[in-house]
Amino acid sequence: MEDNNKARPVIELQHLTLGYEDRILFNDVNIDFEMGGFTALLGRNGTGKSTLLRSIVKLITPLSGDVLIGGESIKTLTTKDIAEQISFVSTEEIKIPNLKVFDVVGLGRAPYTNWIGRLGSEDKAMVYQSLDMVGMLDFADKSVDKLSDGERQRVMISRALAQDTPIILLDEPTAFLDLPNKYEICLLLRKLAHEKNKTIIFSSHDLNISLELCDNLALIEGGNVHYGTTEMLINNDCIQSLFKNTQLFFDKKNMTIKLKIK
Repeated sequence: MEDNNKARPVIELQHLTLGYEDRILFNDVNIDFEMGGFTALLGRNGTGKSTLLRSIVKLITPLSGDVLIGGESIKTLTTKDIAEQISFVSTEEIKIPNLKVFDVVGLGRAPYTNWIGRLGSEDKAMVYQSLDMVGMLDFADKSVDKLSDGERQRVMISRALAQDTPIILLDEPTAFLDLPNKYEICLLLRKLAHEKNKTIIFSSHDLNISLELCDNLALIEGGNVHYGTTEMLINNDCIQSLFKNTQLFFDKKNMTIKLKIK
């Protein structure tokens, strides 16, 4: 009997096949992402992590299958509809000299402003609130090109928060950051997912951090996508098959991971 009280998944991949004319990245994938989950998308270079994220925001057209957002096919959603549901943080850097942090975060309000993009009082309040949530409120009037990599990444997350969407997708948000900043960014994202009930999915090569901090993993390997909790994917040998040169020790009692390179 179907449980009518069960919340519908916020993102549904239905028989999704992604790739190009001469190469299939993965085929017939079915995954439901629940509201409030923190998920890492793992896989080697070229396996389709970025392609999957971009397909969810309708930047790439699947070869077959569909993506549902809140129960609606992205095929029927407009760009504005998607912008009100999903914030996407790409790997592209903003390199406009003297652009203030406040103005960058204010771009997240674009789906809600008038045609000239003028921020109203509510928009400005949301910008300041979003900066405060990532610890960057004191940087509002600083130039983005004067920030460190870690600070700049917090600004981009703040812009996503200002967009005020239930879903945030991030493509390699910890790339080029040192280890302390990697942990700080991922801890911030996990906090936002759990405390603000946002569905956050990010692509990453940081296995250790992903295993330690994420609720679920989506692992692309051999043309397949394996999705589940860390414990589930370790018990199924999915992680071991991808990271063959890594020994993983999983403490089921304490739900902790230890890694040892062979």
